[in-house]
Amino acid sequence: MIWSVEKPKNEMERLIDYTPGSSERDELINELNTIKGEVIEVPLIINGEKIKTGEIKEVHCPHDHDKVLARVHLAGKDELNMAIESALNSHGCWSELNWYHRAAVFRKAADLLAGPRRFRNIAAIMMNQSKNPYEAEIDLAELVDFWRLNSYYMNFIYKQQPDQIEGEMNRLDWRPLEGFVLAISPFNFYSIAGNLPSAPAIVGNTVIWKPSLNVSFSNFEIMKILMEAGLEEGVINFVPFASEISGLITKHPDLAGLNFTGSYETLVHLWKVINSNIENYRNFPRIVGETGGKDFVFIHKSADIKNAALNIIRGSFGYQGQKCSASSRVYCPESMWGRLEDTLKREVSKIPCGPVDDLRSYMGAVIDEKAFDDITDYIKYAEENEDCTTVLGGKSDSTKGWFIEPTIVKTDDPRGKMMSEEIFGPVVTIYLYDEEEYEETLKLCDQTSPYSLTGSIFSKDSHVTHLAERVLRYSAGNLYINDKPTGAVVGRQPFGGTRHSGTNDKAGYWTNLLRWMNPRSIKETILPAEDWRRKFMVE
Repeated sequence: MIWSVEKPKNEMERLIDYTPGSSERDELINELNTIKGEVIEVPLIINGEKIKTGEIKEVHCPHDHDKVLARVHLAGKDELNMAIESALNSHGCWSELNWYHRAAVFRKAADLLAGPRRFRNIAAIMMNQSKNPYEAEIDLAELVDFWRLNSYYMNFIYKQQPDQIEGEMNRLDWRPLEGFVLAISPFNFYSIAGNLPSAPAIVGNTVIWKPSLNVSFSNFEIMKILMEAGLEEGVINFVPFASEISGLITKHPDLAGLNFTGSYETLVHLWKVINSNIENYRNFPRIVGETGGKDFVFIHKSADIKNAALNIIRGSFGYQGQKCSASSRVYCPESMWGRLEDTLKREVSKIPCGPVDDLRSYMGAVIDEKAFDDITDYIKYAEENEDCTTVLGGKSDSTKGWFIEPTIVKTDDPRGKMMSEEIFGPVVTIYLYDEEEYEETLKLCDQTSPYSLTGSIFSKDSHVTHLAERVLRYSAGNLYINDKPTGAVVGRQPFGGTRHSGTNDKAGYWTNLLRWMNPRSIKETILPAEDWRRKFMVE
């Protein structure tokens, strides 16, 4: 059967704005009120069955940490063994299913998420991750795009076949990996949480999904949609568990791959565990990892300074700076600092911070107490360090939720802690450079941080933009010109970085799906051999 998938339009182009008086706003408020009035129980999902262990982790709302959203059952060793067995047992039927039947499951899930399940999931993202409606919309839309475009890219890959000549037929059998894939997802993006298990699954793999415990409430909504869409039992096993017992999975002989987004330190630890057990695996496990960033904004003297300022605000303080792509360091010509400072002070002072279920709030709370403490430690460091000046913000309040003001720091040390280390919060540090030392400062930008994820160049001069592209060629996996360094759209800006930022396999593009495939070349000879001799032997 010949069946083709047309390239879909991005759901990102159809965002709902929830304006006052709109029916969509009313539906969202109803869902928010429903969630605020309930505490749900989140079971494990192993082989399609709900399992309750009795070992409970409570999930709290970041902007109201007294509010319990869910009571999540945690897997122990017995449940992890069940999940492994389920994934291995399901591999045969799922991997041999015609690809278009697998695609249909995820396309249906996308339609459910974009349609009848939208408001419930937007509300879940807002309450669990403390995102405003816009941030929640782009997060949900990205998962819709992952599911739809991954179906298209899978079809594209299967069409890639080798050359033919007379007398033989050649083809590639695009197999999944042999074994199971472990997907470990982060707290900050609902879309990434949904894509990490489903990208391997759509091409025929079976998966054990460890969601971030902090957001198991919203992530469980994803699992419910996949089950409603008809995902076969055991294909994705939803298994929240404590990291201390992860060795049971990472050392298993049938581990075929790791799909990870999280901290650099955790990825390094997991990689070492896999390396130390390499002789015990049936295959060499594939490792796909995306970690953090110390993402830059580089302003040239020709730049539109208002545009740069507004994009610094959006790039640094959108979702409280808890994006691996968030702008965290800025290089500004000394001659432009006065205008940039005035614009930042004027506009940032207008940002409303508060509980995101109050739809007047732009910024919510950071995810938990540990994140709050880590971020405020950086702010304290800046206040106490003679090389730093706090330009704006710096206050925090953990009484009701984990709230931190948008904070701007100016530093005289371009290689210091505030310019080189990932903070993962609403803090951006600015370094002023001599505009005559543009190229030298570009090189400084490249050399300062161990990360290489995203970055922005602001310039009206095509020659200096080209110079920046060349000098910063390896400084970012995603480079933006006259735009903020956040907001990659599936299919349009394939996302990923190198150096300490990850393996750069570009989520949201066909190259990522290739990592979960294990092609087999098949040659079929049409005509039988008539003699074993070669022509050079004929007298």
